[in-house]
Amino acid sequence: MTEHKVTTSVRWKKWLREGVVFLVLLTVVSVGVDLWRSQSVPDNNPFTLKAVDINGQEVDVAALSQEQPVIVYFWATWCGVCRFVTPSVDWLSQYYPTVGISLTSGTDEKLQQYFQHNGLDFSNVNDPRHVLGREWGVSFTPTIFIVRHGKVESVTSGFTTPVGILARLWLS
Repeated sequence: MTEHKVTTSVRWKKWLREGVVFLVLLTVVSVGVDLWRSQSVPDNNPFTLKAVDINGQEVDVAALSQEQPVIVYFWATWCGVCRFVTPSVDWLSQYYPTVGISLTSGTDEKLQQYFQHNGLDFSNVNDPRHVLGREWGVSFTPTIFIVRHGKVESVTSGFTTPVGILARLWLS
């Protein structure tokens, strides 16, 4: 081998190793942040959400979660990060039961218009005074809970990808 090929090969191996280390560190930090943020979730598990969504349909998270995990998505129309996460949640709602809870985002009519304008199709409960958000210990948007058999299995806040949400669903 020529010296140039050896140098290039060594460089690629070094970059690959650094990339793997970076991904491992990023994963550890992400899990740590999720654990820290989940401290605000009450231990008494009041996660028996029964409500009426913005389209007048009854929603019962505990009942939905008996057969498969449910995505409970706390978000807001004014939340910048939610604009990136909401399409992922909407896509996953085709495969998993999903209940959105919009915090301080206006009237049901405004939310219906928002859903129609953005092509969103998941069930959504309006929480104009952040009552449900406080009951669930939500202090950041977006926050995603994975609920299985009526119990919270996973919580994450902030930006997350479809792969991140899927991983939490599969691990629940």
